[in-house]
Amino acid sequence: MAAPSADRRIVIENAAIATVDANDTEYASGHLVVAGNRIESLGAGKAPENLENVVRRIDATGHLITPGLINTHHHFYQWITRGLATDHNLFNWLVALYPTWARIDEQMVRVAAQGSLAMMARGGVTTAMDHHYVFPQGSGDLSGAIIGAASEMGVRFTLARGSMDRSEKDGGLPPDFAVETTEGALAATEETVKKYHDASFDSMTQVAVAPCSPFSISTELLREGAALGRRLGVRMHTHGSETVEEEKFCHELFGMGPTDYFESTGFLGEDVWMAHCVHMNDSDIAAFARTKTGVAHCPSSNARLAAGIARVPDMLKAGVPVGLGVDGTASNESGELHTELRNALLINRLGAHREAALNARQALRLGTYGGAQVLGRADSIGSLEAGKLADFVLWKIDGLGHSSIADPVTAIVFGAAAPVTASFVNGEQIVENNRLLTVDEDTIARDARTEAQRLARIAAQG
Repeated sequence: MAAPSADRRIVIENAAIATVDANDTEYASGHLVVAGNRIESLGAGKAPENLENVVRRIDATGHLITPGLINTHHHFYQWITRGLATDHNLFNWLVALYPTWARIDEQMVRVAAQGSLAMMARGGVTTAMDHHYVFPQGSGDLSGAIIGAASEMGVRFTLARGSMDRSEKDGGLPPDFAVETTEGALAATEETVKKYHDASFDSMTQVAVAPCSPFSISTELLREGAALGRRLGVRMHTHGSETVEEEKFCHELFGMGPTDYFESTGFLGEDVWMAHCVHMNDSDIAAFARTKTGVAHCPSSNARLAAGIARVPDMLKAGVPVGLGVDGTASNESGELHTELRNALLINRLGAHREAALNARQALRLGTYGGAQVLGRADSIGSLEAGKLADFVLWKIDGLGHSSIADPVTAIVFGAAAPVTASFVNGEQIVENNRLLTVDEDTIARDARTEAQRLARIAAQG
């Protein structure tokens, strides 16, 4: 999707605005002016009267404008395996589902990506991320299918090209036929980066190097993956410190905990972010803060798999960049990120900090600017500021679910999931009144059901 012309302006007025800038600037009634794919100006009251080339004016009375939500961890392919192994912890859940996941093909992955993206986009996500690490032999161009789905949807996107080379025969969890060779995984990852990664300010597609997890990859793949990411100048991603079982696995196999293991392989740094990070001690948090390693916090998935409560307040206090993640929809069946604002706040208040753990504005920051930091794009997205890319959402807060909550930010975080009247990415509207404008939701739903049933049949055949 080409960026709109820079001389084309859209003016939005009469909205509450939460900029999520460095000062948490907010306007009770303000305006936002978009020129092409950039935010040109914003502020209190009406927009200037003398603006030229205004192609559209929006009266946003009864709405809150925020930066678009940014998802920092997901597994799109799991859209077609939702609702399975619902009473399992992480390791048992993986063992139960790996044999099914190892049967995916290009058509399944394309449809699953469409479903995952559609659910997020119509709920206010403007930047999505997919950590895809299952590449069965002969399954087709899976990375191309995922990137194509994101482009068609019109969302900004990061593909974390994952990999696994430690199978059951090597003491890992994936079945032998579900993994790549170390050399093959590194070569395919490099090819994907060179083919698809766009490092520009306006980039719609970026690629990260993303070996899967300590219990599904070799030390060589992790170490060489870090070297590859830095040689290519892209970010790195993996799962870390998700469960007590993982902690035990790392101590038994490597003689150290996950954070020390990652640091020993070069997989900590300001160009790295980790998913989950539930079981972090003070030393681990200090290491993340010292190296500026980011965290993708996935509260619903952590609860679904009984992983525990991540120490998000302590991470933030220490200066660790933290964003929010949906995680795969086989462990968070809703597939939505806007509900994670509320869940992050509520679940963290069950921890040691209780009611002081997080407030509404901190939760919104996790889902916007925090996500931009984690993905290395805080200069271009994550807050509403002049010169940044025009990725933003209009939340309807004057309806039944929110009209009696005086504070707009409290309304969308503490209240029910707020309707999305409009969502813009790169200056183009992709959602109107909770419906996608770029794709047909009903077709995606039908296709997803068909592919889920086909995968179930193939998996049952063994």
